[in-house]
Amino acid sequence: MSFTKLIPLLFFLAASILLQAKPYYHRVPAKTGDSIYSLLKRYYLADYKCNYTQFYVLNDLGEKSELQAGEKYFIPVLIYDYDGKTIRSTIGIDEWKKAIRIKEYNELILAEKLRQQTIIQSRILWVPHHELHCSKEQLDANEKLRKEQPNQTTANVSQPASGGRNFPIFGKKYANVPLKDNSLKGKVFYIVGGHGGPDSGAVGSRSGHQLCEDEYAYDVALRLCRNLITHGATAYMITRDPDDGIRSANYLACDYDEYCYGNYKIPRGQKRRLFQRSDAINELYEKHKKQGVGEQIMVSVHIDSRSKGQRTDVFFYYFPNSKKGKELAKGMQSTIKAKYKRYNPSRKYSGTVTARDLHMLRETKTTGLYIELGNIRNPHDQKRFILEANRQYLADWLYAGLVGYVQP
Repeated sequence: MSFTKLIPLLFFLAASILLQAKPYYHRVPAKTGDSIYSLLKRYYLADYKCNYTQFYVLNDLGEKSELQAGEKYFIPVLIYDYDGKTIRSTIGIDEWKKAIRIKEYNELILAEKLRQQTIIQSRILWVPHHELHCSKEQLDANEKLRKEQPNQTTANVSQPASGGRNFPIFGKKYANVPLKDNSLKGKVFYIVGGHGGPDSGAVGSRSGHQLCEDEYAYDVALRLCRNLITHGATAYMITRDPDDGIRSANYLACDYDEYCYGNYKIPRGQKRRLFQRSDAINELYEKHKKQGVGEQIMVSVHIDSRSKGQRTDVFFYYFPNSKKGKELAKGMQSTIKAKYKRYNPSRKYSGTVTARDLHMLRETKTTGLYIELGNIRNPHDQKRFILEANRQYLADWLYAGLVGYVQP
């Protein structure tokens, strides 16, 4: 071969080597039912806003775009050819802690069987987009949140922390939960306190105090959940607060530190927030379905906001065309009506049952029930949930309605 012919070949080989060394974004197929959130969550990318932005850019999609099952999408993970020395030298960084996080990410992805070989075996390094392109402020905030949140194995309502029946999520006073009987053994419930995190939901006022929907809905939801596990049910609190157990005060302080099951920070965007919850429920649903559990039930607790002068009773929504959802809602309505007749006979109960196409009813695979406890702006309705005794009555009556449905 002549020297003049060799030069272009050397250029070609050099260009090929440089081209191979350039990192590229990984591409993966979407599964049936995947949303952008669930796809990013699977690869542990969902907690960083910059990852969503990059996903939209890489795939030329918008926030409301739907994914097609089986179609491949670029995810915000950069693939590097590992240089056989260190992570830092491979990607050209000096920060030791960042390299450790990237190493741990690769180990996590391997453990989840999302990649097949170690970095050394494959000579391939996965680098999450956020490690190189998110602002330091966001990375620090997410790391702080991760450290402050309790380990999920000690906080999930379906799992006592250690020995006996101690569930820290209910707070010190109510953490110890006796097992009265096993009448609900084998039944699985998902209890969702409405809103939370950056979204307080509806807001009312009384005697100079601010009433936040998410705080009162959460307290009733906790009490309902405790009732269920007292009788042997498996019950999950999907929205969670690290320091607000069951509370006795009339006026519950508004805060923004709630998170979603699995120790995930609740995002600000409504769509992402709702998919985070429905995805968490569906993942648990599939696990229990494989274990042979039949029907599973989701209960989402809210407080409505209407004109100050309008009184409402506890009312219910079910998903249109859901026969089981309608039966559950009707049964709950009947139970509450009977309780009113017994404990407050002077007042006629007028709570309604209505079909509505709401996200938490549509996107969850369970039989679903959406509850509104009253009007947070109406002074009469406010008494229904600001008084601790009334919050417990609500939880007890809702529990009775659920038992009537699963044990007719």
